[in-house]
Amino acid sequence: MTTVGVAGTSEEGTAAIMEAVTATRLPDPYPRYRQIRERGAFITGEIGGRSATLVTRLAEASAVLSHSAAGHGFSDGINYRAGMRDGLGSLLRADPPDHTRLRRLVGRAFTPAVIESLAAEVTSLANELLDEALERAEIDAVTAFARPLPLRTICRLLGVPAADEEEFGGWADALTRGLDPYYLLTEEEQATCHRAGKAFDAYFVDLIARRRAAPQDDLLSRLVALHDDGDVLSERELLELCALLLVAGYETTANLIASGVLALVRNPDQLAALRADPGLVGSAVEEMIRYEAPVQFVARTFLTDAEIAGRSFARGDGAILMLGAANRDPEAFEDPDRFLAARYTGSARTRRHLGLGVGIHYCLGAPLARMEAEIAFRVLLSRTRSFALAAETLAYRPQIVVRGLSELPLRLSA
Repeated sequence: MTTVGVAGTSEEGTAAIMEAVTATRLPDPYPRYRQIRERGAFITGEIGGRSATLVTRLAEASAVLSHSAAGHGFSDGINYRAGMRDGLGSLLRADPPDHTRLRRLVGRAFTPAVIESLAAEVTSLANELLDEALERAEIDAVTAFARPLPLRTICRLLGVPAADEEEFGGWADALTRGLDPYYLLTEEEQATCHRAGKAFDAYFVDLIARRRAAPQDDLLSRLVALHDDGDVLSERELLELCALLLVAGYETTANLIASGVLALVRNPDQLAALRADPGLVGSAVEEMIRYEAPVQFVARTFLTDAEIAGRSFARGDGAILMLGAANRDPEAFEDPDRFLAARYTGSARTRRHLGLGVGIHYCLGAPLARMEAEIAFRVLLSRTRSFALAAETLAYRPQIVVRGLSELPLRLSA
């Protein structure tokens, strides 16, 4: 296979990049991803007036993400967004040593014990949502189940009152859209992102002050109280981390659950296998993350010169990692376009997917996302006899980085 535009920018490479980043809005972007991936592991062009290399395959994408030279570059690299608010999360934007410090601090509050303590409440929430859903002949699984479960969970984790959950969902939608290349957003979309950011900040400035005055048994109180050899999280860092938790802990998990339900509906043999052996749920959730990655793209800027997989990168070069394409790489996965619930069972020798990242920026909330999704599917499978699509066509949200269904009409039977 040939590699397009490796030596420098080209019109062909630029067209491939735009083709890739807009395909995620399609009902099925994977045939287009496959065509792009077959052109080569590295495709160089331009996006937003900057040189960038599209990385399409799993081995090469993993190598870039794991390399110490590949950073976020939010100050002046490919991820730079002039005039954009900072509140998409310090951990999301930072490079070492700042990232190392922040991850260490947050890791002390966001512990496995904290996540495990939520299991009973998540199970109760899932059952409550199914109680309501089963009273109706037809539901939108996105608004009735997939979105409210992680939204209520993250709100309770942060100590946000139930009355404010709906407003939080609106902020999350706007902040998630702000993850897309800013130059591809309309002026109104940019303005919506800014308004959501300001409203979010104002809300949490007040909530943080209340937690400092009267700590509660929630994650926000633990974040406020963090000390590490005299180091503390600043208020700006707290605000950004809360925004990151909202987007990562809600939006991506909601999309994972919805796309997982759709995968089961479209693969009845795999649904039957799960019903026959509920012990496969953990493997099935891992396969859902690979098969329909909630995050389709991430971008990196090279902080120093580097040589990766035979490709030379200079300081300041940009890279766009096609996680959705890499997770369907036939050189890494057997039958990559098939959804196989047992793909990640203990005896299977399967390469790791990139659905939750890799390297120092591996998703801090991955254990929470997995737990919520596993509980969601255990409850759904145990309490329904069948579920089927109630619409012939489905639409996806107008986003690029984060991929998710707009709605998922289902008919349920208990």
